[in-house]
Amino acid sequence: MKWAEMSIHSTREAVEAISNIMHEAGASGVVIEDPHDLVKVWDTSFGETYELNSDDYPKEGVVVKAYLPSNSFLDETVEKIKAAVNSLTDYDIDIGRNAIKIHEVKEEEWATAWKKYYKPVKISDRITVIPTWEDYQPRNDEIIIELDPGMAFGTGTHPTTRLCLRAIEKVVRPGDYMIDVGAGSGVLSIAAAKLEAARVTAFDLDDVAVQSAKLNVELNKVQDIVHVQQNNLLDNVKDTADVITANLLAEIILRFPREALSATKPGGYFIASGIIKEKSGLVKTALIEHGFIIEETLEMEDWIALIARNGR
Repeated sequence: MKWAEMSIHSTREAVEAISNIMHEAGASGVVIEDPHDLVKVWDTSFGETYELNSDDYPKEGVVVKAYLPSNSFLDETVEKIKAAVNSLTDYDIDIGRNAIKIHEVKEEEWATAWKKYYKPVKISDRITVIPTWEDYQPRNDEIIIELDPGMAFGTGTHPTTRLCLRAIEKVVRPGDYMIDVGAGSGVLSIAAAKLEAARVTAFDLDDVAVQSAKLNVELNKVQDIVHVQQNNLLDNVKDTADVITANLLAEIILRFPREALSATKPGGYFIASGIIKEKSGLVKTALIEHGFIIEETLEMEDWIALIARNGR
């Protein structure tokens, strides 16, 4: 099978939104090339080592690459992605140059490309995310989450996901019920299950994401705990949870603070991530106005995650 690599030269602010658009359009994987990775001081507190090649990165801006099946629907899919990316300006998201390139790659080249970008990532002292092909020997107390990056929808390497995983480790207790809003790959739900949550419901609006999460849940053998289903945010949710996670854009989180409060138990936690630093104040204000208490703010690079407690 042949694949088309679609690359969009944009901004760091737009990365999460563009990645999500590509996933929803059916991309079988997304790669992010951010030159900031070459010069930033990496967090090595958990033993990570990084070897990056500057030739793989743009000189400025960020390149987001998606791999799409090269079939009769390719032109239609590309136009759909272009239109969706252009519409991000309606949400005051800077899309930068928005330069788009497309070229064909063979399946064997596409499969090999993943191994250049994905290695085991230690999220914390306890949690490590590994791609399925890596031979990794865990410590006795280490929690291993296996993901197939070919399924995409987040691999634990982006700062927003790492912050969210660290927040989950802080607040999830054995026996808890957690709701994961915008589950993507299911990595957050899998982490909660391995932290001994009794039950996890994972929601995503996109059917491709739902199928991806289900496959990863089965890969990690937590299908008896994690239940994945298609749903828009917290629509029609009747149960209340000990913990709700939402690794989404700030603009989306701002749509449902009232529903998040209603869906968490008194004293329960709402973990909001995917928030660019400049917009963290808006999210904090909205959560506080609806009855949450901000207990902790986690930061990594330009991203913020909030641990908020239901103040009722």
